[in-house]
Amino acid sequence: MPLSTGGVLITLGIIFGDIGTSPIYVMNAIVSSHTISRELVLGGLSCVIWTLILVTTIKYVYLALNADNKGEGGIFALYALVRRYKVTWTVFPAIIGCASLIADGFITPPISISSAIEGLTIINPGITTHQVQIMVVIILIGLFIFQQFGTRVVGGIFGPVMLIWFTMIGILGGKEIIKNPDVLNALNPYYAINLLTVYPGGFWLLGAVFLCTTGGEALYSDLGHCGKSNIRVSWVFVLSMLLLSYFGQSAFLLREFNGMHWPEGKSTFYSLMPHWFLPIGVAVAALATIIASQALITGCFTLVNEAIKLRLWANLKVIYPTTHRGQIYIPAINWVLLAGCIVVVMVFERSSNMEAAYGLAITINMLMTTALLTYLLYVQRKPAIVVWGVALVYVVIEGVFFSSNLLKFTHGGWFTFLIAVVLFLGMWVFYLARQLRKKHIEFVEIKDYIAPIKDLMNDDTIQKEANNLVYMSMANDKSHIDSNIIYSIFRKRPKRADIYWFVHVDITNEPYGASYSVDTVIPRRCFFVRLSFGFKVDHKVNLMFNKIVEEMVANGEVDELSHYPSLRKHNMPADFKFILLNSRVAIDDALTPFDQFIIKGYRFIKSISLSTAEDFGLELTNVEEEMVPITVAPSTKIQLQRVK
Repeated sequence: MPLSTGGVLITLGIIFGDIGTSPIYVMNAIVSSHTISRELVLGGLSCVIWTLILVTTIKYVYLALNADNKGEGGIFALYALVRRYKVTWTVFPAIIGCASLIADGFITPPISISSAIEGLTIINPGITTHQVQIMVVIILIGLFIFQQFGTRVVGGIFGPVMLIWFTMIGILGGKEIIKNPDVLNALNPYYAINLLTVYPGGFWLLGAVFLCTTGGEALYSDLGHCGKSNIRVSWVFVLSMLLLSYFGQSAFLLREFNGMHWPEGKSTFYSLMPHWFLPIGVAVAALATIIASQALITGCFTLVNEAIKLRLWANLKVIYPTTHRGQIYIPAINWVLLAGCIVVVMVFERSSNMEAAYGLAITINMLMTTALLTYLLYVQRKPAIVVWGVALVYVVIEGVFFSSNLLKFTHGGWFTFLIAVVLFLGMWVFYLARQLRKKHIEFVEIKDYIAPIKDLMNDDTIQKEANNLVYMSMANDKSHIDSNIIYSIFRKRPKRADIYWFVHVDITNEPYGASYSVDTVIPRRCFFVRLSFGFKVDHKVNLMFNKIVEEMVANGEVDELSHYPSLRKHNMPADFKFILLNSRVAIDDALTPFDQFIIKGYRFIKSISLSTAEDFGLELTNVEEEMVPITVAPSTKIQLQRVK
């Protein structure tokens, strides 16, 4: 999206929801259970300022946005950039990053919405925690139900609402700075260093400080929706308003509570509001947190869709509720996220308890992005000082944040960590199983089978399977073909057809685009078709294949009429049948325990995922699935002796 006023406004609504609503709870998390002091407040504020500058601004807004893949961003766009260099280890940061970001999605909507709705307890102290929980759950249910209709309908109001939100928090903070400008001293990094090295337990406060930058990864992931120019221009405004809010809250704390213990249940954010303004402030905050949650949910859908296309996640049903580019809906992910969010609200009860669990998973994600980003700079032959400088600075900063967040593990961080581990194991097993199958699938020279195919076509003693028989092939060139396709055609049950098609689907490192090529194996009788899709493109193979056939018919390369004389007489079109082959490990394979674990895990994942036919968008009435053997280990040795 080119730079424009409208683009900047849309960017405010799409990109900055998560990081933009952090002021509601960050300062609370820093000062809770501590006595308010100048050392604590200015130290915590200084840490927030330099985190936003070093991590969010320099790493994400500058470095990461420059590492775009044809205008697309995020952990998988970055992985697609580096995997072309054929280095296998890069898949692990991508998988870990994906798992941790989705795990974060289970707690971001609850903490954001809860922190906003809890403002009602200031207006009416009679509202109980249980009543707040019920309201939060109702909002979450409504939000997730709405996903199936697409967000384009309300997307137009996101930008203006977030503009109001950022302006509001900036004004509220600014008026407090005027009353106590001493807080501007926090720009000096001395106060941050002093908090971490001198203040008792100051290092562990970084777990709370880190909450100010949790939306950085989402900022990078949504690059394709807005464009880097719009993000960078709007970030200047967003950063200014965020800093005004943090400075203002700090000024209020030092003016009103210096030397006192921060009261439990009180909000530094809402304390800046005049009592008459509270209903308006709570309403705007609620809308802003809903928008922040929406952005996170959409980001999870996009991430899972990319993982599916890159063959790192099992096939799931993907729906496109609108014609808007990038607008997708994945029912399975939607309802699992909703269930997880409700569990978080019920278990943790209040946003202050969620703060204690929030941030651990996302630090892992940031470290993975740093690993891939550093490797990309290396292979792009950037100066060594730049490559090692980026690696050293951000591994140290994010490593320190990760260490401080480990304290959260026993306070609820285990929840998101456990989800991340489960997701990682599922993706890892899926990846290893596909690699195992790919490694052991044999390819044969197709030229050795041209004569047998011709003879099979002319053998009237074998019942014809179809006019056109289509196989999905793993081989990606016309010189070779999968041995299990040959097994299916000649050995499993001889399959006679008038025309054979071998179709290979290739997922490219580009985000968008679709193309195809056709190689003739036997003129007018056998073809090798290669389809190429970008990793964000919906690969509807059936639709694309029909268009290819139509073009080939128009070019006179193939006959569109049925080869059955009685049907051809009446100009009936030829029929097509797709054969999908599912590999099954040979029963006599001597598998290692690890291979058995991988294969059983893969079978379980496949059993609960979308079928290959549905994933490829094939017409189910024309599809037949077959099981074919594959050998992944030496056969079990049995001493067998013939006796008379």
